[in-house]
Amino acid sequence: MQRLRTLGARRPLVPFAALSASYFAHIGFFNPYLPLWLKSLGLPLVTIGVLTSLQSLTRLFAPYGWGVLSDHTGQRVPLLRWCSTLALVISAGLWVPGGTWWIAAVLLLMFTHTSAMMPMSEAAMAHLVSQEGSFDARRYGRVRLWGSLGFLATVFAAGAWFEQFGMADFPGWTLATLVAVVASTWLLPRLEESQPSSSTSHGARPAMAPVLRRPQVRWFFASACFHVLAHIAVYVFFSLYLDALGYRKSTIGVLWVVSVVVEIAWFFTQGRWLPRWPLSRWLLVCAAAMALRMGMMAAAGAWLLVLVVAQMLHALTFAAHHTACMALLSEYFPGRLRGRGQALYTVLAYGLPGVVGALAGGALGDAAGLASVYWAAMAASVLSCLCAWKVGRSTLKERSLE
Repeated sequence: MQRLRTLGARRPLVPFAALSASYFAHIGFFNPYLPLWLKSLGLPLVTIGVLTSLQSLTRLFAPYGWGVLSDHTGQRVPLLRWCSTLALVISAGLWVPGGTWWIAAVLLLMFTHTSAMMPMSEAAMAHLVSQEGSFDARRYGRVRLWGSLGFLATVFAAGAWFEQFGMADFPGWTLATLVAVVASTWLLPRLEESQPSSSTSHGARPAMAPVLRRPQVRWFFASACFHVLAHIAVYVFFSLYLDALGYRKSTIGVLWVVSVVVEIAWFFTQGRWLPRWPLSRWLLVCAAAMALRMGMMAAAGAWLLVLVVAQMLHALTFAAHHTACMALLSEYFPGRLRGRGQALYTVLAYGLPGVVGALAGGALGDAAGLASVYWAAMAASVLSCLCAWKVGRSTLKERSLE
């Protein structure tokens, strides 16, 4: 009987694993190699920085708009299908010859829909893996690792492909991976999160303001913002940095793979590690690891062994940090607040730092070399450490007053 209950609990999560795998398979080739494709078109570094920042720009408005709609309707799965299908149709524009403005328009429209998908998916999945109000990190990790596997498959395969055939097939890879994303959304069960009884009398939605007034919530968003700002040095400039240092595209792909392998290992085993410390302490540890990682890359990027070790820190700087953030968001924004909480996180932790990091990083790298971007990222990591420390202090203070 217990086994039947376990299987019943797992079954709804399998389609989410498929969506995670296909979505991050798309991201696994798109994000690392978009800068190199743009470079192959003859675009300068500053322009590449602007174009890659469009994904973050859409995260300033698209996730929250879709998040409000998903919280209001509770219909997250139909909205995921709509977003993925429109992104697929729009991506065909990358096949059409055009200048910088055309590429910018296609990317902007496509990102408006793809950037809204993960917040809605994470909100729906958090609902499934939460038991009696408690976020189950083990079950979440077992689903999320499939996203890492999808990323691993395409970052390695695309690196080998582009090394052999050049960057001309980049639009074809975009189309193929988005087809997989659309297909996976149709495997999802139709889930509708019920409206809490306390808010159904007049159809009102729970308010965000009381949650945002809590100091630890504000410090949490600040810490996440600076943490991801540092990570933009990897997301946007890592492939360009390694290319400038003379590494082969296949080697670049292998270094991306190293980070994803340790990410998978963390997601698979995080159920035994995360409960050992408070979530706020994990934020602090992850931010400190980020400062170390960025410093290593800035000071010794020409040394392959140093880069391998730095990429292994991805287990903390991304995987552990991501799960800690998802667990805190589930705690801070339960029920019908989930969609807006996830969307606000995407805006503040990915949209804003993504725009600032890509634009400022492009200008800084153009003026002082790409190594300077990683020194700046190290400084952002230190600020993230300070904010994470404040999260812990604020949480302890609130609990002492209860």
